[in-house]
Amino acid sequence: MTAWLRSKGYPVNRKRIQRLMRLMGIEAIYQKPQTSRANEEHKKYPYLLRGMSIDKPNLVWSTDITYIRLEKGFVYLSAVIDWHSRYVLSWRLSNTLDSVFCVEALEAALSQGKPEIFNTDQGVQFTSRDFISVLQTADIKISMDGKGRAIDNVFVERLWRSLKYEFVYLREFESVQELYQGLFEYFEFYNNERLHQALDYAVPASVYTGTNLMVG
Repeated sequence: MTAWLRSKGYPVNRKRIQRLMRLMGIEAIYQKPQTSRANEEHKKYPYLLRGMSIDKPNLVWSTDITYIRLEKGFVYLSAVIDWHSRYVLSWRLSNTLDSVFCVEALEAALSQGKPEIFNTDQGVQFTSRDFISVLQTADIKISMDGKGRAIDNVFVERLWRSLKYEFVYLREFESVQELYQGLFEYFEFYNNERLHQALDYAVPASVYTGTNLMVG
C-alpha cells in the first residue's frame, strides 16, 4: 500500500500507512497468532456463569490472552479482570505462549484478593496443571467458556477492544520495554481515570474498592 501510494505521488511512509490501516480496520488476510488452542488431553470445566447476576466485586474474575505487534514481531499479553468492576488486577507480557506468564498474572492477582469463581476459555495455558492447581489450592470454583464462544468472556474481550483502539493502534512500539511502560501507564489510566458508562460513569478502582474515587 505504501509503495502504491508513493507511485501516485503521495509522500507517505510505512509507519503512517500501517497506523491508518489499523485505525480503519484494513488488514491483509493471513493466519494470525493462535492464542487459545485447546489441548484435548486436558480436563475442561463447565461454564458456571450463564444467567448469573454479577453484583459485587470478587464474585467472578477472568483472564485471557491477546497479542500486540512490535516493529519487529509481537508479544503476548495476559490480564486478570474483576467482572463486576472491570478492574484490571494484574497483567503480564511474554514472547512465548507457555503457561508461565499466565500463572504469574494469576498469582499476582490473588495477592490482592480472591474470587469465588474464575473464568477462562479452554486454551491450553488455562487448562494446564500449573494454572489449575493454583485455583484449586486457593479453593476457587473453575468456569470455562463453551468452545468457540468468545461472548462467554465478554468483559475481557471489551478490555482488549478498549486497549487496542485507545492505545495500541495509536502508537508504534520498537521494543518490549517501550510497550511495557506504555501498558503500565494505560492500565493505571484504565483503572483509576477512565469512566465507564456501565458503571454509572465511575472508574473501575472505585467500584472494586467500594470508595468514591474522584477523577480529575
